[in-house]
Amino acid sequence: MCAVTTPLIPVILCGGTGTRLWPLSRASYPKQYWALGGNGDETLLQQTQQRLEGIDALGDPLLICNDDHRFIVAEQMRQIGIQPGAILLEPMGRNTAPAVAVAALQATADGEDPLLLVLSADHVIRDAAHFRSAIEAGRSAAEAGRLVTFGIVPTAPETGYGYIEAAESLQTDTLTPLPIARFVEKPDQATAEQFLASGRFTWNSGMFLFKASAMLSELERLAPEVVSCCRAALEQDVEDLDFLRLEREAFAKCPNVAIDVAVMEQTQLGSVIPLAAGWSDVGSWSALWDTADRDQDGNVLRGRVISEGSRNCYLRSEHRLVVGLGVENLVVVETDDAVLIADRSQAQNVKTVVKQLEADGSPEGKAHRKIYRPWGHYTGVMADSRWQVKRISVKPGASLSLQMHHHRAEHWIVVKGTAVVERDGEKQLVGENQSTYIPMGCKHRLTNPGRIPVELIEVQSGAYLGEDDIVRFDDVYGRSDVEAAAQAAITRQ
Repeated sequence: MCAVTTPLIPVILCGGTGTRLWPLSRASYPKQYWALGGNGDETLLQQTQQRLEGIDALGDPLLICNDDHRFIVAEQMRQIGIQPGAILLEPMGRNTAPAVAVAALQATADGEDPLLLVLSADHVIRDAAHFRSAIEAGRSAAEAGRLVTFGIVPTAPETGYGYIEAAESLQTDTLTPLPIARFVEKPDQATAEQFLASGRFTWNSGMFLFKASAMLSELERLAPEVVSCCRAALEQDVEDLDFLRLEREAFAKCPNVAIDVAVMEQTQLGSVIPLAAGWSDVGSWSALWDTADRDQDGNVLRGRVISEGSRNCYLRSEHRLVVGLGVENLVVVETDDAVLIADRSQAQNVKTVVKQLEADGSPEGKAHRKIYRPWGHYTGVMADSRWQVKRISVKPGASLSLQMHHHRAEHWIVVKGTAVVERDGEKQLVGENQSTYIPMGCKHRLTNPGRIPVELIEVQSGAYLGEDDIVRFDDVYGRSDVEAAAQAAITRQ
């Protein structure tokens, strides 16, 4: 008779904005939703799930994200054929301890007690097979009640990572869980060098494997307020389409604390598995260069890029042609509205630029011109004080909300596909090279009934063009006017 294997449920944490990868990663579309690691089209989030394929008794993932990104998460899971066990929406960020507590409570709600594999959505792991082997190696310890973490075998005396000291010397060629002696915050250079020389330290990856009940028990003992607040937020959650929306007031009372601090640094149940699988937290453009496959000249080239005589560069184009001629050790990243040019050794300082942009109120600090919506996306083309032009794409079968505007009128010109346009209760079919006019105060909606995306040009005119000038009467995606106002803070130009 075969032994029954405890189900293993991935818990993927999708929060964070990743400002050190600006201008690609921004608050409206952070790094985990971009194809950054590897040479394929899969995003970091998608890769996080895909590298688990083949693990025994793998369950449907629990994903934890914020409200603004919920449709992005759902769509990216749909693209790779994954139906999540749940997508839990945090009303605000409260660090990883509340996120882990919510996941453990959700996983045990029906009386089950699975293994939980806590992962960040924005990591690169080049050797997925070795990572899966490490997970399997930690399984028995986790089933026995140990709280297992994966410590990254250091390749240099880095001062930007926390460290984990094992109770005995590491055997980096074996995947053996070892008791944890202590966690150490980011050390100075001399201390980091001592850590590497000792052979007992790994970098803290923030990835964990444990029984749900074991983590809940330690949370109850070491951080009871986290559990009580999360339990209240989950008990009062609201189903919103395919999402579970945690109750705001209860969740707001949660302490803002990392699971490392709340539990792992205090527990006697911690074990660490040394992991050498080409891991990176993609904390900067230089780190992305480090982990990527490079050409014979040491360059990483992405998109429409030509390199002649350039060496050891990261050159990336999202829209326009980028040409590197005889340059060395540069990061060049082109997006729809900004271009970053930096020495690779200084690339991590891009976050100071983002802070300056945010302080100046510059839209480039928070959002791209291309804004994603559950029905598709739109791109700002050009704008002035009383008019703006957008390019809009609506997915097959999708529909905008039934809405009206107080301060603007709109002209819609369909350039691809066929749309059904509703205006004050009357519907009309608008095909390619046809247009329609939406006056101020008119209740209107656009639906794509076809099998191909509808592409249209929208010309807005009026005294106020903010995204919060919208009154929704009906919306298949459950969005509210409050949400529209919140989005305006990001997208207003």
